[in-house]
Amino acid sequence: MAVVIFVLVLWYGGLFFQSFFLHRYAAHQVFIMSKTMERITFVLTWIFQGSSYLSAYGYGIMHRMHHAYTDTEQDPHSPSYDDNLFAMMWKTKTIYQDINQERIAVDPRFTKNVPQWKSFDTFASSRFSRLLWISVYTLFFVFFATAWWQWLLLPITFLMAPIHGVIINWFGHIYGYVNFKMKNTSKNLFRFDFLMMGEGYHNNHHKFASRANFGVKWYEIDMTYLIIRVLDAVGIIELKPILVKK
Repeated sequence: MAVVIFVLVLWYGGLFFQSFFLHRYAAHQVFIMSKTMERITFVLTWIFQGSSYLSAYGYGIMHRMHHAYTDTEQDPHSPSYDDNLFAMMWKTKTIYQDINQERIAVDPRFTKNVPQWKSFDTFASSRFSRLLWISVYTLFFVFFATAWWQWLLLPITFLMAPIHGVIINWFGHIYGYVNFKMKNTSKNLFRFDFLMMGEGYHNNHHKFASRANFGVKWYEIDMTYLIIRVLDAVGIIELKPILVKK
């Protein structure tokens, strides 16, 4: 039971910071936070994403490129131009690393105000950091796994962030329903997105990219947005007024 709870905490903890910090803050800046809170959130993202840590800078720029070039050859990740999800993952990884290591020129419109903490990202993305987290996860399983099948969950803990990305960037462009007809293949994966905390409302998000709430219909409950509203209410962050409802 402890192993299952551990994996769920990593799943939803890592997913929250990917959605809250990397996606809605770094890429779309739907709310404001202080520099101190931003640094704290960098560290929390590292703690919860662990071995699959993603930098706000690389993620933010790449996601802006995805919106600008959705379902074209310039899209960093598109089922329309990749043969399978593994090919898409590899392409995404390469572009992400090229951005982070500044090996490619990036249009300035994609870099504007994207948060960056180079020294921390260098450490959090290092082989040492990733192996450290992998060791921690493995030791947890050694001490708490009580059945053979629980070991099947261990690889998921190593690759949590890429798995989250594949669910949205691959399956979210193939399966689901649409609320808005658009010139791309984005779809909403679930009527109630219990699995991806609102990220699954991908068609809605492509229609209203700067909207804080990814849900549109009454039953499309965006769990990340609800947490954002609480953080805004207690003064930890500040939602941009025009983006609270739209």
